[in-house]
Amino acid sequence: MNNSGYILGVDTSNYKTSVAVTDRNGNIICDLRRFLKVKRGERGLRQSDALFQHVKNLPELMKDVRHKFDGRFDAVAYSSRPRPVEGSYMPVFLAGESLAASLASAMDIPSFSFSHQEGHIEAIRAYSPLKNQNRFLACHFSGGTCELLDVTSECAGYDVKIIGGTKDISLGQVIDRAGVAMGMEFPAGEEMDRLAVEADDETELLTSIRVKDSWLNLSGIDTQIKNILMGSSDIRPKFIREIFGKLSDAVALMLIQGSQMTGITDILMAGGVSSSMFIRQAVSSKLEKNGISAVFENNGLSQDNAVGTALLGGKKLWL
Repeated sequence: MNNSGYILGVDTSNYKTSVAVTDRNGNIICDLRRFLKVKRGERGLRQSDALFQHVKNLPELMKDVRHKFDGRFDAVAYSSRPRPVEGSYMPVFLAGESLAASLASAMDIPSFSFSHQEGHIEAIRAYSPLKNQNRFLACHFSGGTCELLDVTSECAGYDVKIIGGTKDISLGQVIDRAGVAMGMEFPAGEEMDRLAVEADDETELLTSIRVKDSWLNLSGIDTQIKNILMGSSDIRPKFIREIFGKLSDAVALMLIQGSQMTGITDILMAGGVSSSMFIRQAVSSKLEKNGISAVFENNGLSQDNAVGTALLGGKKLWL
């Protein structure tokens, strides 16, 4: 078999502009990402502002791609929607779709559309023990998403069924809102995680999060955090550790209940929040005691990237 062949992946989410190149064997040739800029004190971007930043970032990232890779692409793969279901839509993905369509036409190569969620799953699964497993559970924890999924692998892409998660706001929103309230820049997840890990103790100010049938609500703890922080922007590591502890307890219980409902004991952890060292350690420990294996990434691919999208494009073209 001819081992040559390269796919360009493009992903334009609410948080990052991402492009990547992978080869026919799944090797990552380059993985380039750029955070969208958010004004200090704000907790995100309007879709129009995010779209504008993507339009500015993509030509610059493509120039960087050419510094690292000067070969020919066999196809372009891009994220066109948040989830692989009918009616899923966000304007930010139009930036990547426009670039992919233009490149495909100019180079006379195919372009393939996938969802942002499928890209997240593939980026972790492709380099994990679940690589050849057709059915598994997956958590998609990011700034705007908190879902527990029953996933079935298809030829190129995934069939997903939501079986749990949050009914209101996401884990990422709780963490980012708390961080911004304490004077951190958005997104605040990495700094909050570092402080939670470094804290030697935690406060006892928050009530536990109730989980039923793998579903939970986070607006309650979000309100508690807001009230506690009101009038103060001091960074308090012990309080941050308690926030992460309460969230980790709820996540672990959600996953245990999901595993019990489906009988599936392998869970893939995807999305930026899954890169939290505190959450990873706390959740893994609880799941192991219940005979559940949680697969986390070890190569920096939990956060938004275009690697998974490029890999899916390779499957579509060559498998």
